Amino acid sequence: MSEGKKVVLAYSGGLDTSTILVWLIEQGYQVVAYLANIGQDEDFDAVREKALKFGALKMVILDLRKEFVEEFIWPAVQANATYEDRYLLGTSLARPLIARAMIKVAVDEGANYVAHGATGKGNDQIRFELGAYALHPTIEVISPWRLPEFYKRFKGRTDLFKYAEEHGIPLPVTLKSPWSMDANIMHISYESGVLEDPNHQAPEGLYQMTTDPEKAPDKPDIIEIEFKQGVPVRVTNTAETITKTQPLEIFLYLNLVGGKHGIGRVDLVENRFIGMKSRGIYETPGGTILIAAHTDIEVFTMDRELRRIKRTLDIQFGDQVYKGFWFSPECEFTRSCIAKSQEHVEGVVSLKLYKGGVYILGRKSPLSLYNEELVSMNVQGNYEPTDAGGFIKVNALRL
Repeated sequence: MSEGKKVVLAYSGGLDTSTILVWLIEQGYQVVAYLANIGQDEDFDAVREKALKFGALKMVILDLRKEFVEEFIWPAVQANATYEDRYLLGTSLARPLIARAMIKVAVDEGANYVAHGATGKGNDQIRFELGAYALHPTIEVISPWRLPEFYKRFKGRTDLFKYAEEHGIPLPVTLKSPWSMDANIMHISYESGVLEDPNHQAPEGLYQMTTDPEKAPDKPDIIEIEFKQGVPVRVTNTAETITKTQPLEIFLYLNLVGGKHGIGRVDLVENRFIGMKSRGIYETPGGTILIAAHTDIEVFTMDRELRRIKRTLDIQFGDQVYKGFWFSPECEFTRSCIAKSQEHVEGVVSLKLYKGGVYILGRKSPLSLYNEELVSMNVQGNYEPTDAGGFIKVNALRL
């Protein structure tokens, strides 16, 4: 086989990419399997062994957890980022990082192609490929689920299971529980299979990152999160004498304590960029805690009109990330504006975590815009109540 037929496959060892690895080799490609460690619970040695056993030229596994937190999750926290008000973008934020590293592997390996296992109906194909083309305009992308010779041969998961059995490919799922999962340090998402019925409740045992809130501890955890320039720099659990200051450690701890209390479960229907509605179930414990805390300290320290503009940028950022435009000029501009707005977002938020809930207990900041004397009902301060009458009359004119 010629060097010109070398492809870097984004490989997870799951049903789709395990099949695609063998299928690409059948088509005459030399396959370099690539896996990003972004915090998923994975036996990476087993994945490497599996890829090599079934014909991969080599297996490249990169630890991207630190980059994921600092370069992708932290900007999302600054933006209080959601898509359609509820989805915290766990998968969407990971895709540009995976694509960036995949292109670097392709360049290092001298590969002219990259390939992925994303479905032809979903968002991930868009995110992977927009990232790939933005960073390497001449790269060629192989998307098997959009190739007639692939999807006519494999009409669904039953055909993939049959193919895997014929080739002796071991799989982590069964036909009885065939929902699709995407896991990383920020979240786990579940879709497909029985979940495609939007009224079908999540099967027992589906959730892996969080405790059922009804079975969560009866004793809450009280934590403090310190922010500087809109990003967390310290998490403290005084009762348990726990303090975390490194970004990755902070996020891992918030996932742990949030998961213990059943925080961050969402079951929703969303509008995919490609034009259809889909049902997804998500667990995002650490992200849910951080968005609640950051929103609180942001309102406490930021000018009202600045935040009004900033919130429109937050929504645009969420849309841009969800739709795969991380590397676009508009998303770079949005991120830079949001980062600028965070210069004085600094302080400490106290929170109680209890049975699925995140409860704000208090906040303090050296840069607070809160004036206790001015707002007090007991002290007039430097404020003349009669001025409010004119203010009201002027605002009533148009009414």
